[in-house]
Amino acid sequence: MRTPLTELVGVRHPIVQTGMGWVAGPRLVSAAANAGALGILASATMTVDQLRAAVREVKSRTAAPFGVNLRADAGDARDRVRVVVDEGVRVASFALAPSEELIAELKDAGVVVVPSIGARRHAEKVAAWGADAVIVQGGEGGGHTGEVATTVLLPQVVDAVDIPVIAAGGFYDGRGLVAALAYGAAGVAMGTRFLLTSDSTVPDTVKARYLAASVKDVTVTTRVDGLPHRMLRTELVAGLERSGRVASLTRAVRHAAAFRKVSGMSWRRMARDGLAMRHGKDLTWSQVLLAANTPMMLKSAMVDGRPEAGVMASGQVTGLIDDLPSCAELVERVMEEAAKTLDRLPGPSPDRRATGLGTSGG
Repeated sequence: MRTPLTELVGVRHPIVQTGMGWVAGPRLVSAAANAGALGILASATMTVDQLRAAVREVKSRTAAPFGVNLRADAGDARDRVRVVVDEGVRVASFALAPSEELIAELKDAGVVVVPSIGARRHAEKVAAWGADAVIVQGGEGGGHTGEVATTVLLPQVVDAVDIPVIAAGGFYDGRGLVAALAYGAAGVAMGTRFLLTSDSTVPDTVKARYLAASVKDVTVTTRVDGLPHRMLRTELVAGLERSGRVASLTRAVRHAAAFRKVSGMSWRRMARDGLAMRHGKDLTWSQVLLAANTPMMLKSAMVDGRPEAGVMASGQVTGLIDDLPSCAELVERVMEEAAKTLDRLPGPSPDRRATGLGTSGG
């Protein structure tokens, strides 16, 4: 299936595996890339040296294009960009909009720049700065999220910019891919669906919690780091919602100290990165410190296999997922479903086949 996304980054299928912290490591990224999707390596929970080693491991596992997700506001962002450039990574994605200068630096080095955005005005800004494409995440997506549904946000952005738009938030199958293409997107990005594959290193006990969840078991809370965060409603999340300011602050200090030990960050840099997470919002100092909760509480579940002690970022589609295919099986299934969906649509299917969108081999 040929779209502006596949042409831009050189993948076989218009599907992106998103850069999920503690989840999107070398094994998952290389499996997604080998399946013909664009795998994105999550770097925020790695040191610079760990990132370089992870990139090299992905390269040893696949010859297909892949990307690295970066935090533009991180204190060592330039060092991470240097790893991406030096190692010949095809795509740099960003959870926050990079500066115009950073976009230019990456593009000059031949790196495709794909920021993630949650509003039309942000898409217009990064497009004007030279971004090659944007990932548009609607409110259904997991992790930090907004209030506007994908079906409302996506057409706004498609109409506003002339670069490829990748739809995220609420996608897990071939029908969703076809719907996104109908809105004018160049492909879809999926996080939760790739987390729930056999190639994901998330412990089986945690995957079982996801598979058992219904749509109503997914909630949005601000009690983890002060920002709207979509995750499974667990006993811990309920406890965070009930806890007072002192208890929340104590927990935040404890997790901040743990993350400092794992990451090697100084307290000064952690404070600077925490402040950068405010995104212009009027957060209290307690909320800024609570930003340190995110990486360690995610690690408790996604790495340590302790869902009762951590948080489980989740898109709303979790309630619709009931199996753990390999990345290869997942991508093949999505593409076959997309082809069958297109063939069921009314209209002259030969015209669709001429564009390469109406057959599973297209």
